Formats: sequence, C-alpha cells, structure tokens
Amino acid sequence: MSDIKIKIKDREGEVHELDAPTDMAMNIMELCKAYELPVEGTCGGMAMCASCQCYVLSDHPLPEMGPDEEAMLFEAFHVKDNSRLGCQLAITEDMDGLELELAPES
Repeated sequence: MSDIKIKIKDREGEVHELDAPTDMAMNIMELCKAYELPVEGTCGGMAMCASCQCYVLSDHPLPEMGPDEEAMLFEAFHVKDNSRLGCQLAITEDMDGLELELAPES
C-alpha cells in the first residue's frame, strides 16, 4: 500500500498533514471526510454542490477541470483562480506533498 502526504489547511487556519492512499480510488473530498475535516460533500461527489471547494496552494500537476466542475465553480461563492472541487481530484502519486486550503462555507 503506498500512501502520500497531503496537507490541508482547515477553516480555522490549522494545517493537517494527512496520509492519503493512492490505491483506493479516493478523492480529496473523501479523504477530508475520512479524517473528519468539515467538508460536507452534499452531492456525494457529483460536482453538483461546492461544499468541497478548496484552494490549491502548491504547484502540483492536477487533472484538468471538466465542464461540470467548471460550471459549478462558476456559480459558487468564494471562488479564486486556484479553486477546485475536492470531489473531482482523484488522489494519485503525483500529488505527494500537495497543499490545499478549504474554502469558506457559503
């Protein structure tokens, strides 16, 4: 089993260094839920709500945004240039050391 490290800053500014498995087809939203970080994931990972929005703080190659994610972020609150939906970011070995920050709740 190969784990990578992902750092996530919560809404209080505390940084959590999480062990993320690359062999379980998990995404960032599911990882946050597994560690009980305050991510709702209301739509269950279908890119239909923005409750798992996060800001990418590090310079990692990430999968391109799909049309669903783009449309959702277009309508979401607190969107920045580095916003992504955690449910659309499948955890891969390339993400080792990735740093994210949870967006404020709308």
